[in-house]
Amino acid sequence: MLNRELSTAMMVAVGAFALGMASYATAGLIPMIETELSVSVSLAAQLVTAFTLAYGLGSPLLVAVLPAHRQRIGLLGSLAIFVIANVVSALANDIVTLVVLRAVAGIGAGVYLALGIAAAASLAGERRRGKAIAIVMGGMASGTVLGVPVSLLLAERLGWQAAFWLIAMLGGLTLLGMLWRLPTLPDTPSVSMRSKLAVMADRRVVAILGVSLLAAIASLGMYTFIAPFVAAYAEGETISVTPYLWVWGIGGVVGSFLVGTVVDRVRGPKVTLGIMLLLATALILLPVLAPYRLALTMLPLVVWGAVGWALQVPQNDELFKARSMAGDGHLAIALNESALYLGSAIGSAVGGVILAMQWPVWGLAVGAAAIAMLGAVLQCALVVQEGRRVREVDAPVA
Repeated sequence: MLNRELSTAMMVAVGAFALGMASYATAGLIPMIETELSVSVSLAAQLVTAFTLAYGLGSPLLVAVLPAHRQRIGLLGSLAIFVIANVVSALANDIVTLVVLRAVAGIGAGVYLALGIAAAASLAGERRRGKAIAIVMGGMASGTVLGVPVSLLLAERLGWQAAFWLIAMLGGLTLLGMLWRLPTLPDTPSVSMRSKLAVMADRRVVAILGVSLLAAIASLGMYTFIAPFVAAYAEGETISVTPYLWVWGIGGVVGSFLVGTVVDRVRGPKVTLGIMLLLATALILLPVLAPYRLALTMLPLVVWGAVGWALQVPQNDELFKARSMAGDGHLAIALNESALYLGSAIGSAVGGVILAMQWPVWGLAVGAAAIAMLGAVLQCALVVQEGRRVREVDAPVA
């Protein structure tokens, strides 16, 4: 029987599965929407931009203004907004309306994930907090790896609207389950807006967010260029990039679920340091192994996917631990999600410039590995700081 402490995490994870689909499926729907609505590719692509900007920038603002005693309503309300936005997206017949609806869905998704992770973490307790966060992030990863291909296959057969209907259905089922079984959330101290803004003055929080940003630039930024990387080492052959994307994604699902147990047993900063070092190693091995045999890159790809997705479990755990007593742990988690989206955008933009300058494609992987190592150096400072803090707490009183 599922432990009651983790039941909320499981419910939140189902909704996160729908979020994972919504975050990445729209890119695959662009050609169909372009044709049916008679718009340009560049205009249709703004559907992705609207969702990601609203998710990364708009959701922290809403989380910040949400009263502390309204977290349960905020969690249910944000999921309801996400569901409704996807339902109306499926009914939309012009691009402007669709862009606005994707922005609304992005805000709902960002608020839901931040509040959902915080709710799962607080209800699970300190002993199982890492596992609870891992379950939620595993749901998000599964939605991306497994849900996106299913939604796109459905869209190819029934039209692009079918993908949004599927996302809305999964979100709606989660909402019904939460209305029925979501327990009362622990009391959170009321915090003024000035105090909430102080989260950005917390050096520990800023450093953790910095590591997340650098990891996203390296990992998600490089992910954008897996296809050109594979093509560069294909030696004239026509090789499908799909198996490589699947290997990366499957590694992400496994890593997301398994890291929770590690986080509950090992101090978070050390786990993050190990992950950053593995990420840097996996990225640098890509151009080292590819010239010998492209298939050899499957191993660093699966490691890269595993640690790239797993990273956010110890990061969110540390942020919640750092700020939960201050009453703004959910805001810190929302800011972490923003760091991921910002890092992804920076990595993709810089990688595009590098390719436009006709630099060799292996330079992308080397640059990504260097950024990951920079994140590892920053994380070393957090490990030292954590060790000092623990020694101070454990020191006998004179």
